[in-house]
Amino acid sequence: MVLKIIRSDAALDQDTCADVATCDGPLRLHSLKVAFSPKHSALFAADIHLGKAASFRKLGVPVPAGTTEENLQRLTAAISLFKPDRLFVLGDFIHAESSHSPELSDKLQHWRSHHSQLELFLIRGNHDKKAGDPEVALGIQSLDEPYKLGGLALCHHPQTLDGFTVLAGHTHPAVVLKGKGRSRMRLPCFHVQQGAITFPSFGSFTGSYTITPQAGESAIAVSPMS
Repeated sequence: MVLKIIRSDAALDQDTCADVATCDGPLRLHSLKVAFSPKHSALFAADIHLGKAASFRKLGVPVPAGTTEENLQRLTAAISLFKPDRLFVLGDFIHAESSHSPELSDKLQHWRSHHSQLELFLIRGNHDKKAGDPEVALGIQSLDEPYKLGGLALCHHPQTLDGFTVLAGHTHPAVVLKGKGRSRMRLPCFHVQQGAITFPSFGSFTGSYTITPQAGESAIAVSPMS
């Protein structure tokens, strides 16, 4: 059952957020594909996959440029909106070893310089283990899953842990909405289950996996601006 559709815009209002209960207090899901914990002053995003388009171009696949800038701009928008003390990336920060380049390093260093007071943490995902930890100069602490933050268990791979609400990524969930007649719309979503929330992919150049929420579950879909 889809409980809510949240529109993708930069405002913080009833149409862009959905609050859900966790083992550690409320979590605010936002249409920028991030979530915010007021209790921990922590922002969460999953599957950014920086450098994915560049790695495809190295293989001769003609894909658009500019996705890294777009992703970092949206992260900046989320940070400006919630003003967190720390940011946790739930895996797959850099897409691949081939994604590393002086250009990507310069962009990340420039972005980091504007958020120097923000604590950054990466929960290692499957792509991070191949790409390697971010360069030391970025000041990002890399952690293995699960990393427990109060009653939250921060992971990359969806799972369940007794007594915790798991926040995870990896599967890039999406949901199909049926309109009038035969119209259908496929949107990225937060998959909310008992004891777990799976995030949509934050990266703008990623695929997705269609889910069908079961009884007791919900999908909170992110819709583009109309």
